[in-house]
Amino acid sequence: MAALVGLLAPGGTGAVREPAAAALCNLCSNDKRVHQNSVRECGGEAALVGLLTRGETDAVHELAAGALRSLCCCNVQSQDSVRECGGIAALVGLLAPGGSDAVREVIAGALAGLCANNARNRDSVWECGGAAALVGLLASGGTGAVRERAAAALENLSWGDNARNVDSVRECGGVAALVALLAPGGTDALHEYAAGALKNLCCNDDARNADSVHECGGAAALVALLAPGGSAAVHQNVAKALFVLTNQCEQSREAVSACGGAAALKGVLACASSAAAHRWAGAALRNLAHV
Repeated sequence: MAALVGLLAPGGTGAVREPAAAALCNLCSNDKRVHQNSVRECGGEAALVGLLTRGETDAVHELAAGALRSLCCCNVQSQDSVRECGGIAALVGLLAPGGSDAVREVIAGALAGLCANNARNRDSVWECGGAAALVGLLASGGTGAVRERAAAALENLSWGDNARNVDSVRECGGVAALVALLAPGGTDALHEYAAGALKNLCCNDDARNADSVHECGGAAALVALLAPGGSAAVHQNVAKALFVLTNQCEQSREAVSACGGAAALKGVLACASSAAAHRWAGAALRNLAHV
């Protein structure tokens, strides 16, 4: 492993660094825990971050970001190590407009993984301007996969009780951009992550974000995703978002009721959806009973 990490050092050729980064990406995608720890102990995170900060090719950037994403999956030590060696700033820096969609897709996925269950990394993404960069990906005209990963990253970035992170997403147009992703024609994954991000943005008694979702037409867009036959994962996140919205905002309760939300939520209870979707649909219905 040390020899493989050594091939990433400055001075070598891209023809060597590219397959070395690809090998690390593949290794850490399989038997994650063993290889994640081995790469970290060999200084692999710092070497991969170095690839992101030098004038490498798009292919090298994509593979390095993919390796970092795999290294950080469910591994807090690796998440922290990437942050400490400047990896978050390097990743955010490569989200600039005009970049390769393939690179931006993998980087957004890496940021989603870095923010998962890691408050310090969420703060670091905010400090590096990551919220605005991720929101920019939602409206950049990039591929559906880019928007999916960006929505997933915003869902994780908005988790927790840090009002600064949540406010920053709203202030850079994130609520409107996420509501727009709920439109018909998107993938189940896109709808699931966008609904999850909206739910997180409106938690913790954040009435400003709930108001913003209402003003952007979010209630009707969410209710429309509860149609019979939809994905259980989408139904679950939509029901959670509707629960939070109807718990925070009288206008949202009225809007959800007016667009048939009660009937749609009852439909979730009647269909073979997940137990979690049933639970959240029932909770949202209880809020609607106060309209």
